[in-house]
Amino acid sequence: MKFPFPISFPHQPRNGALRLSAVTLACFWASSLSLPAQDRVQRPAQRPPNIVLVLADDLGWTDLGCYGSRYYETPHLDRLAREGMRFTQAYASAAQCAPTRACLMTGRDVGRHGIWAVKRLHGLEQFRRMIPPENETRLPLDEITIADALRKAGYRTGMFGKWHLGEEDPYQPRNRGFDDALTFKEDYRHFGFTTRPPSAIEPDTYLTDFLTDRAVRFIEENKDRPFFLYLPHFAVHGPIIAKPELVPHYERKPPDRGHRDPAYAAMIQSLDEGVGRIAARIDALGLAGNTLLVFYSDNGGAGGYERNGISWFSPTSNEPLRGGKGMLYEGGIRVPLILRWPGVVAAGTTSEAQVTSTDFFPTFLALAGREPDAGRPMDGLSLVPVLRGAARATPGRDAIHWHYPSYLRAEQEKGTWRITPSGAIRSGDLKLIEWFEDGRLELYDLRRDPGETHDLAREMPEKAEALRRRLSDWRRATGALMPVAK
Repeated sequence: MKFPFPISFPHQPRNGALRLSAVTLACFWASSLSLPAQDRVQRPAQRPPNIVLVLADDLGWTDLGCYGSRYYETPHLDRLAREGMRFTQAYASAAQCAPTRACLMTGRDVGRHGIWAVKRLHGLEQFRRMIPPENETRLPLDEITIADALRKAGYRTGMFGKWHLGEEDPYQPRNRGFDDALTFKEDYRHFGFTTRPPSAIEPDTYLTDFLTDRAVRFIEENKDRPFFLYLPHFAVHGPIIAKPELVPHYERKPPDRGHRDPAYAAMIQSLDEGVGRIAARIDALGLAGNTLLVFYSDNGGAGGYERNGISWFSPTSNEPLRGGKGMLYEGGIRVPLILRWPGVVAAGTTSEAQVTSTDFFPTFLALAGREPDAGRPMDGLSLVPVLRGAARATPGRDAIHWHYPSYLRAEQEKGTWRITPSGAIRSGDLKLIEWFEDGRLELYDLRRDPGETHDLAREMPEKAEALRRRLSDWRRATGALMPVAK
């Protein structure tokens, strides 16, 4: 099959949350009274803020201009960073898209909802040394989503894009708290896609533009009431398919530090333009002072495998970070995060607070004036003090954890893996990776060595063992299942 646009295909293959008391929330809203008059008008005290969460797919930590790229061009996201807060230590809760989305939607870690991979593992048994537990592929129906909670708090909720938490009813987003929802059939199409429910789509419509159109319409239709908009794009997931008119500009640019694919760069441009349109519409409607706009990615970029001896689909590079999507090295889990809320989030700020996907649920719930269900463990922490500039670190955070008890293929014909059963913990500047097949530990000081080039496990055995015990305790506390030896 020939495509009339640039394309390259990849090889297809349960902790208490920090809670805000009524007094804290009252102080939060009262603080807005010291703002300029125009901001006070846009943020009436009786109305909680609108929340817009834009989620990129497979966008790497260095794939934006404001994160250092000199090849990709992202003027709208760069402006968003100048108008808000850019995080340098933000993480995805997993190195793949489905588990991150499950963690984001529920505020709960992978051990609680049971989704730690995109699919259940099949084949290549001869290359496995352990038997993985079964992975959930649909978000369990007893899980409460952000949309459930915000709709109960009076929000109009909308979702347009990649759901990836269950293809059929009752798992689809309209049954999981979203008043208005539209997904697309996940058959790796950026052109010629179909939607659920069916939509009239003009020929040659680009999926990123289509989803942005629906998001803008939702904002316009709900401008007079609190709304939660979740916009999980398919871009920049492979196959790498761009709008053809955008590609020649990047073909003329010299590569820079592994950023070299013109079609991938053009996909990022379309994503950036979509975020710019959303921000502009929020501003034009006079909603900026009462809208938290969040931009985030579901895992690291597809690239950076060569150092680990893997030859796999790599349209980008995560340098100076090690590894990429599907790996527990920094390139697979550290992601861009930008938040804008004029008058509340100080413009042009950079935060080193360690943040992860489970933090969005308690943050959004706090902004809605609600608290998590006391009888349901939640692993995320509220970021409201960080947003307000009252805390440099996430209050209550002592560590971030990751769990992947299975295998993820790389080169099928060679029986090599991007990742084997493993887990990781970051506490302060130290990060430990534990490999379950042989018990091997790797320890890195990310302050001094963000590229994870110098393993400290043998030099600091007591520290490595202490972190391993904490990681094991976390798995027991959240009910995370483990693989077993053959």
